[in-house]
Amino acid sequence: MVDIRLASEVPPFHIVADSTEPKHLVTPGSLITKETGFMRGHGTYMQDDCLYSSVAGVVERVNQLISVRPLKSRYHGEIGDVVIGRVTEVSQKRWKLDTNARLDSVLLLQSVNLPGGELRRRSAEDELAMRQYLKEGDLVSAEVQNIFNDGALSLHTRSMKYGKLSQGCLIKVSPSLIRRQKTHFHNLPCGASIIMGNNGFVWICPTLLDDGAGGFVQNLETVPHADRQAISRLRNCVTALAHCKMMIYDTSIMHAYEASVNAGLEIKDLLLPDKIKEIALMVRKQFEMEKE
Repeated sequence: MVDIRLASEVPPFHIVADSTEPKHLVTPGSLITKETGFMRGHGTYMQDDCLYSSVAGVVERVNQLISVRPLKSRYHGEIGDVVIGRVTEVSQKRWKLDTNARLDSVLLLQSVNLPGGELRRRSAEDELAMRQYLKEGDLVSAEVQNIFNDGALSLHTRSMKYGKLSQGCLIKVSPSLIRRQKTHFHNLPCGASIIMGNNGFVWICPTLLDDGAGGFVQNLETVPHADRQAISRLRNCVTALAHCKMMIYDTSIMHAYEASVNAGLEIKDLLLPDKIKEIALMVRKQFEMEKE
């Protein structure tokens, strides 16, 4: 048996200025409007005096500018976002980090805390010792301080809670699944800590302790077996939530963790497709019960 699908014309819709209008989803080639007087924004193109969508996403209008925001795209940073990045290059007075954005982010030498939290002007000796602080391949938690004209992000790690990440597990999910919260650093009751970067990078590690070292000292002691099991289970729970397109934050992760434990599932069972759907359904039921 052969499945044959024929293309059909999608009926156009007209954009209304009313903000209460539901959002419209479009696919590539969808007709947005035949009206003139609109400016073409990102994700659109003009053909025969009509405006079409070039990506799959949500139509947005600002005055006379029409654009389409993609449903899946690279991370677009905002000032104050918590991000996790991997150092890709050490250059003059700055590090370049991969933060899942369109361009590499920049971490200036003057935007980091010196070892021990020392406050002084950065010297030539500090520039020569940059690879002793951070080198290629290191993972760093930071905050978006500014956005350059070309769209690149400027980061800083001046707070003691930011800095180099040592032992743990990194998970990459869609940035749209990370819920924005007042804090993205959580010490979970299961014996592990989690950092949820707005850029879609999630870091799970043993419980974080403030050592006052300025964020450059790595704890390389042996992690207990119980902590490694908790980290592995949390990792699979986050992956299951991301697979089912559910929002990822501390409450949803703990609901998934507790549901997997109460169901008697082993850590490896959380990788099975049917168990992933089962965990997602239990998490949804838990949220429905809390609303009631």
